[in-house]
Amino acid sequence: MIEKKQQALMQSVPMSGNAKIIWNCRGREVVCGQRTLIMGILNTTPDSFSDGGRFQTLEKAVARGLQMVEEGADIIDIGGESTRPGAKPVQPLEEIARTVPIIGKLREKTDALISIDTRKAEVARAALAAGADIINDISALADPGMAALAAESGAGLVLMHMLGTPETMQSDPRYDDVVSNVRSFLEERSAFAIGRGVAPEQIALDPGIGFGKTDEHNLALLRGIPELADAGCPVLIGASRKSFIGRILGGKPDERLAGSLAVAAFSILRGAHILRVHDVKESCDAARLVDTLRTNELASQY
Repeated sequence: MIEKKQQALMQSVPMSGNAKIIWNCRGREVVCGQRTLIMGILNTTPDSFSDGGRFQTLEKAVARGLQMVEEGADIIDIGGESTRPGAKPVQPLEEIARTVPIIGKLREKTDALISIDTRKAEVARAALAAGADIINDISALADPGMAALAAESGAGLVLMHMLGTPETMQSDPRYDDVVSNVRSFLEERSAFAIGRGVAPEQIALDPGIGFGKTDEHNLALLRGIPELADAGCPVLIGASRKSFIGRILGGKPDERLAGSLAVAAFSILRGAHILRVHDVKESCDAARLVDTLRTNELASQY
């Protein structure tokens, strides 16, 4: 039932007008650009900034993952280590214990894409063995073994920009030109990955909203999405409930839905292909409507 509803939703959404890109995730050709893809966040940590502690049991986490698929998520992104500012690292075995059983259970129950949010090759390998399709690496291959694992497995690979580590990233971040600097970094890491056997079609890029950026940097990167998209890879934006929205509009993380949807709509119109979100149903609805409006706008020009 879940898969039929998801397929019906996919078929009913019109073209968004963005350039079509194929993202290869372990042999699955994921079409980016026909419509906005939604990546639902499933944190299994006690200390994530927005939903820490809510899905720590296997039953609750699996139920939430299936609920997100029912609501329209294309990808479930499972993380076992908080990356909020100031967060401390988690040992690989603990991260595996928090994530891999959930991935295994979800793989039994859904064909939706599953992503492991980790910067450790040991964790990613265990997740892929359990059925994950995508490695979402906020460190952009800082672990020497991650590129080889991505090449060997054929997994989709999200490379993100972060200044420093979660413990240090918000300590006075500075750039000459944040959009140019972030794009150069992501292009360098993409070239690094390709040089170690990763296919270009496996790679997606994430500018890392909130990861070592001031509010001004975040806004500049959102405006600069077209420059990032020019690199030819799918662009993923993860701005859901981020602190800069709270500082602009006020409100705690779970009170930032309106701001998160505004950023989501703006990101789609600037050329983002994938949105990483907490509020799946609302984000799917917003993305579908923006995709429809964008299609009509483009059609009227011909």
